[in-house]
Amino acid sequence: MELRHLRYFVAVAELGSFSRAAEKLFVAQPPLSTQVRQLEEEIGAPLFVRHARGVRLTAAGTAFLEEAKQVLAGVERAKRIAVSGQHGGWIRIAFVPSAAHTLLPRLLPRLRAARPQAEVDVVEMITSDQVEALRTGRIDAGLARAIPGASVPLRRFELADPFCLAVPRGHPLFGTTPIDLAAAAEATFVGFTRYLGPAFFDQVISLCTDAGFSPRIRYEASTVFGVLSLVGAGLGVAIVPASSVLLLPPGIGLRLIKRATRPGGIAFIAGKGEANALVETFTALARETFAEVRAELRRRIPGLR
Repeated sequence: MELRHLRYFVAVAELGSFSRAAEKLFVAQPPLSTQVRQLEEEIGAPLFVRHARGVRLTAAGTAFLEEAKQVLAGVERAKRIAVSGQHGGWIRIAFVPSAAHTLLPRLLPRLRAARPQAEVDVVEMITSDQVEALRTGRIDAGLARAIPGASVPLRRFELADPFCLAVPRGHPLFGTTPIDLAAAAEATFVGFTRYLGPAFFDQVISLCTDAGFSPRIRYEASTVFGVLSLVGAGLGVAIVPASSVLLLPPGIGLRLIKRATRPGGIAFIAGKGEANALVETFTALARETFAEVRAELRRRIPGLR
């Protein structure tokens, strides 16, 4: 089995036709068909059901397709790593939405300044997906919500990012000092869209449940900016990370939640296996940036230790 067999198979599977695959690959159709049949013979199972209008995958073909695509992606990744090694390295970084506007704008320019020739890929990804992506080698490091444990060994350190109540000016709960969350039991809430951050959403619900009430979530947004905008418009209050103070628009008070039953934080995570030099550089810069942001949060949020 050679890589061309996998490329031919994937093209036919994705296009559903030998003739269209031949056009895309710039090969004649008979040799293409022969190569796919050779692949089927080597595997010992038919991968396609042929019919007049094209082909469809068999059960074996469906299972083989995902594996073939992973192999080809791995080959391309290996080539890219080899080339990037000549030009400063390559790092793949994942981030949760709450880090997009607070940590990334500080971290990425520093990484660029430290390693200007490096190739940097960034992708938004929820925490659970980041852990799995580290396990499979699809990312090198991540900025995740703090997690109590993980299914794979991780290098990690955290920035305390406790929960606060964002309150619009003019609301009875408006202020900047710490607050008992139970005081917001009758308030209308703005929430984060659950499917985009289920762990964070569940933590917010649990905070309210532990305070003795179920939040009346009337409005939702998918980002911290969106939630704060709705709060600023006077539509309700919201539970947000303390780091939101770095983005706070005028007219919103941020109040640290007293005796919060759920810790909040942003974690830097990376695999414990062999790391490249660029990951080590990024790790050191993340430590510096976390310390800087921690000091700024303490200055701007009363009661935060």
